Amino acid sequence: MPFKALGLDAKILQAIAEAGYTEPTPIQAAAIPPIIAGHDLIGIAQTGTGKTAAFTLPVLTCLANAQGEGQSKRGTKVLILAPTRELVVQIEENVLAYAKHLPLTIAKVFGGVGERPQINSLRNGCDIVIATPGRLIDLMGQGHGDFSGLKHLVLDEADRMLDMGFLPSIKRIVQKMPRKRQTLMFSATLSKEIEALTHEFQSHPKIVQIGRRSNPAETVTQLVYEVPVHLKPSLLSHLLKDDQMNMVLVFTRTKHGADRVARKLEQTGVRCATLHANRSQNQRLKALADFKSGEVRVLVATDIAARGIDVDGISHVVNFDFPMHAEDYVHRIGRTGRAQAIGDAISFISPEDQSSLKALERFINRGLIRKKAEGFDYNASAPPRSEEPPRYRDPRSQGRGGRPQGQDGQGGRGQGGQGGRSQGQGGQGGRPQGERPARGGQGGARDARGPGGPGQGGGQPRPARAQSSSGPASSQGESESGSKRSLWKRLSGR
Repeated sequence: MPFKALGLDAKILQAIAEAGYTEPTPIQAAAIPPIIAGHDLIGIAQTGTGKTAAFTLPVLTCLANAQGEGQSKRGTKVLILAPTRELVVQIEENVLAYAKHLPLTIAKVFGGVGERPQINSLRNGCDIVIATPGRLIDLMGQGHGDFSGLKHLVLDEADRMLDMGFLPSIKRIVQKMPRKRQTLMFSATLSKEIEALTHEFQSHPKIVQIGRRSNPAETVTQLVYEVPVHLKPSLLSHLLKDDQMNMVLVFTRTKHGADRVARKLEQTGVRCATLHANRSQNQRLKALADFKSGEVRVLVATDIAARGIDVDGISHVVNFDFPMHAEDYVHRIGRTGRAQAIGDAISFISPEDQSSLKALERFINRGLIRKKAEGFDYNASAPPRSEEPPRYRDPRSQGRGGRPQGQDGQGGRGQGGQGGRSQGQGGQGGRPQGERPARGGQGGARDARGPGGPGQGGGQPRPARAQSSSGPASSQGESESGSKRSLWKRLSGR
């Protein structure tokens, strides 16, 4: 079935042809006609099957028809909500491509960047707003945005927004929208909790489901490599020697884990970038741009990117850390094999991941292929401890309050009746050398200061304030008094 049989506007058909698309995907063919007809809709399809175009194309057609009939008026007509900044950017790129021949204004709204340009866009009025819920509810709370004439509300990756805790913000946003509107909900998976919300957000929605719910795309080959934890970096480097792994997305469980993997790969000469929540928005956009252009071969990311990366040509997805939830696995590996292309998904499985792997196989109703990497030494010993990630240290073993000991420190308070906290170098349980000096040093004195600066103990301590001429006994009494004052401050919370 060609696109022109779906009732799309002529200018949109022109843009589709210029983008090189000739036939709709199954989700597009099933969803576009009922959306153009004005129905609310729930769209469920595997990741990478063209869901964005499934709601973008018919909504743009509705806007074009309204403009042709003279119904257009000031204010936002379409609001698209998405869970991540990356997904907002991807949706905007698609909308701009399909609406290139239409006189429409488009704005994107998300956190991590300055508010002022986004406020100006909302003030000036724009036909389409693509936003994350958090930033949008903030700007709406400041009185920005005119949604009184809204016609279409789209919730993309609805289950992910629920997982990320956006439900309260979404409810507040929906409450501020006109009751007479079209509401569309799209996702690769749709939980029972989200389905329950359709009764609140939608009116007699049509349900379009392509393929079995929560099933990865059939064009993705799924492989499992069983490997000890300490050999994961070496195995990844070994696999990357294959030239066919030319555009690789690697998923880790944590931000610091992503940075460690990237550093290891860079040391072996593999160009890579990272994408996670500790990166600024500009850094994240640059990482995606470099990955798309081929400037870097490997993109190491956390699950924040699992729903926001829409990059053509990803050859492999590697689960360096196996995901905690089966739904996350589906979305991770959906970054390859998109639009019916072929891709490989590789998962590293350590002994502690076996139960999660079995749960996943039950979830997707299939067993995954186990594979061994040729020429790789699975019996290699663990690296020296200095190369391992820092281990957690119990703060109780580091002295009072979990502070590191000084060079000669023994933890806790200093010895010898010294009031307050101990001094730096040579102090009993003091701060490490070179850090901010402790207060209340020897005999109630201020910090020990030496030639190298505070807290280094390189010189003589500053004389105690108001020291009595009565000698050692007076000094000892003053030290005890200082200890009592320090104890009272701690007990009173000062």
